[in-house]
Amino acid sequence: MTIRVLLADDEPLLRMAFTMVLDAQPDMEVVGEAGDGAEAVRLARRLRPDVVLMDVRMPGTDGIEATGRIVRNRRQTRVLILTTFDLDEYAFAGLKAGASGFLLKNALPEELLAAIRSIASGDAVVSPRITRRLLENFAHGLPAGGAPPGDGRLELLTPREREVLIEVARGLSNTEIAAELHLAEATVKTHLGRILAKLELRDRVQAVVFAYENRLVHPA
Repeated sequence: MTIRVLLADDEPLLRMAFTMVLDAQPDMEVVGEAGDGAEAVRLARRLRPDVVLMDVRMPGTDGIEATGRIVRNRRQTRVLILTTFDLDEYAFAGLKAGASGFLLKNALPEELLAAIRSIASGDAVVSPRITRRLLENFAHGLPAGGAPPGDGRLELLTPREREVLIEVARGLSNTEIAAELHLAEATVKTHLGRILAKLELRDRVQAVVFAYENRLVHPA
């Protein structure tokens, strides 16, 4: 199956470089290019890409707003935020808006390709540990003090599913969670799938954000 990719970046040379790399892959196709967020939203609606490579800083509608609009319009489309600096201040906002991960613009071509394939398959492209580090770094953007928000979806989780969600938010991999909770790794994957379905979340990254926002875990 060919992965249909939309590029959103206000630098034409970067879009050209990305296009050369992606179109050289037998399983990828660049179906469109956008120079700003508003154009990215329009093209995503018309072209229905599998993955959008989204720059953050663009004129007019920025990448964060565009990400939220694209994900709301079409949940099947995954967004990969491209950042200039590690732990960019906009990365957390991008994840909250619905992006499935983030990647540095200076990543190696093979890292970019692996990220796109992971996004297209439904996974997140940031490791649990990096996600936790990101959230800890921007803890000031999370709710603080007082009682938890009390999201009603939490009541849908079984005690075991809640345990798994907490371990995911702590930054543990499926293998580590299996060892911690004395479960088979396949069982952990099953629990995680049910958690995502019940909480109406797209991937592991969104599950981590949800857990932090509902104070199931707290930044260290």
